[in-house]
Amino acid sequence: MKLGVALKASYALLSASQELWLSLCLAPKRVFESFGAFCMHIAQRWAPTRPASPAKLEGWLRWAPLISLGATLLAWHWLAQHYPPFILPSPAAVLVRAWHKLLDGTLLFHALVTLSEALLGLILGSLAAFLLGVPMAKSALAERLLSPFVIASQGVPFVAVAPLIFIWFGNGTLAKAVVCALVVFFPMAINIMTGLRSAPAVLRDLFRAMQANAFETFTKLELPAALPFVFAGLRVSVTLSMVGAIAGEFLSASRGLGFLVSLGSGTYDTPLVMVSVIVTIVLALALYALVRIVERRVLLG
Repeated sequence: MKLGVALKASYALLSASQELWLSLCLAPKRVFESFGAFCMHIAQRWAPTRPASPAKLEGWLRWAPLISLGATLLAWHWLAQHYPPFILPSPAAVLVRAWHKLLDGTLLFHALVTLSEALLGLILGSLAAFLLGVPMAKSALAERLLSPFVIASQGVPFVAVAPLIFIWFGNGTLAKAVVCALVVFFPMAINIMTGLRSAPAVLRDLFRAMQANAFETFTKLELPAALPFVFAGLRVSVTLSMVGAIAGEFLSASRGLGFLVSLGSGTYDTPLVMVSVIVTIVLALALYALVRIVERRVLLG
């Protein structure tokens, strides 16, 4: 009899422990289900009754750059209150420094020098990429012969080659343009090769059936197919050309925005450094926007 009571007691204890273990295992699931239901309730409560119209969304998108710029300026102003001016000047101090440099013509002169170097380098690099990219895209032999030089142009840091460029071309505008061309060359060459090879095979067969010669195939099929890739490479290259110009002016220059950055950092004129950096960013954005406008006009008619 005592054995039966003991067995019943142990069975009851085992059942209770199993129920406890099951409840502990299901507890996280119930917590997550409750939290999910709460989130759904909040989302349904605060969600708009109808989606925003495309016109309203477009209006918000137009104001988004100004909103982000305003937030950046506010954060900059707040951080400037906690650091000395020679470490982080306020936006007002940078604006005053820019106004003084603009009035005496220094800022405009150095900005035009950097812009001319970047544009000349962009033209030289794009022209070299076109002259090498076209035969590489159309001939496997040319690709094997020229691809090591194309890869080497990107594999070797231009800072290491820049001293040779300054020895060969001097310290003038041409040397900075060659540095920009080295930076621009690789992305343009790759995009030109990819674009020329992107023409559909069906259209190539059609041109062969119509007995089109190589020049007609290139101008009427391959080149139009490559235009989106060319403009994509240009969008990257215009910003890289500014990087190359500033880097070249860092190494050896007596004028340009890179020279102003070096001058300001050497004299702890932090507002001048920030003015030069901001003007460089503005020029890069302007060139990028110009390429986008031309791209839309050409591709969309």
